[in-house]
Amino acid sequence: MTSLGKRIGTGFAMAAAASVSASATNQQTAPSPPQKASPAVRPVSPAPQYLRDRINDLGRSFDGRVGIAVKSIGEGWLTGWNADQLYPQQSVSKLWVSITALDAVDKGKVTLDDPVTLTTDDLTLFHQPIADEVLKTGSYTTTLGDLMVREITQSDNTANDKLMRSVGGPDAVRAMIKAKHLGAIRFYSGERALQSRIAGLSWNPSYSIGNAFFDARDSLPPARREAAFNHYVADPYDGAAPSAVVNALARLKRGELLSPTSTQLLLDIMSHTKTGANRLKGGLQPGWVLNHKTGTGQVLGPQQAGYNDIGILTGPDGRSYAVAVMIKLTSVPLPVRMAMMNDVVRAVIAQHDMQYAPAAEPQAVQPSR
Repeated sequence: MTSLGKRIGTGFAMAAAASVSASATNQQTAPSPPQKASPAVRPVSPAPQYLRDRINDLGRSFDGRVGIAVKSIGEGWLTGWNADQLYPQQSVSKLWVSITALDAVDKGKVTLDDPVTLTTDDLTLFHQPIADEVLKTGSYTTTLGDLMVREITQSDNTANDKLMRSVGGPDAVRAMIKAKHLGAIRFYSGERALQSRIAGLSWNPSYSIGNAFFDARDSLPPARREAAFNHYVADPYDGAAPSAVVNALARLKRGELLSPTSTQLLLDIMSHTKTGANRLKGGLQPGWVLNHKTGTGQVLGPQQAGYNDIGILTGPDGRSYAVAVMIKLTSVPLPVRMAMMNDVVRAVIAQHDMQYAPAAEPQAVQPSR
């Protein structure tokens, strides 16, 4: 079995996963600290005018149904474009599976070192690199921690669904969203059920191999597939509001959703996401870091339902911003979508520099000759 470190390519050892479980155990037995009085709630100032205007311009000019949200994690302000509507998450929802798993670690229910065996019965569809390992012998044993790394960094659908089932299934993810008050975020029943329903199909295990899913989808009457696709766009079963997503990301970054060890672990994994290299990440400037998760939906004709990137931007000075760009429906070329996402990040960085960049040193006055 390949170590977690090799999976994210930075020497991140399996010992990190073990330290999470050890930390969680210690947290269960340590005495509770004295309760402190809640600090007075400070009023949150409005988002800076430049950023508000720029986000509105980007949303208004994009040829498609897009939601954009940006939240200052330190100052608390939030701005956006159509940010309270529900948008298809697609693989963005893998983030909630990871938080559910790490919440179970923090509560001592599982450890990331727990072994798990996948068989052909666990295979899903679309992007599932782990299927190559399973199909070699019919089964593949790894750990919960490895599944988490795969589902975030590679957006592996089979790793995601197996991790989800291993920590309680869809109901556990929905319970976590409710218990942590994450707001307008839905979770469906895993990739197999979601993608089948979007296509107008019911899941069949044969769809996980080769082109069987595509063949079944293509054999449907066009009207049936179009109706299923349009219904999903109108009322996405995995829908989330960008405003709710950035609020959840801000709380994750502040350590309000998980233990300190689990928080750092998840953020580290998100910093090594391989998908979406030119979505939000394409707008980064030197010294900036992005911890993110992408999501990509199905296509019908020229239209795609769900093309997303959400994450946490951190500047060289340590100030952070939660950003979500979620496209519900569009037919514009991929480079146009990516350019818009790049521009959202550039706008955040420009606003940050206007507020916090050190003033330029005054130039010495040269004596006249």
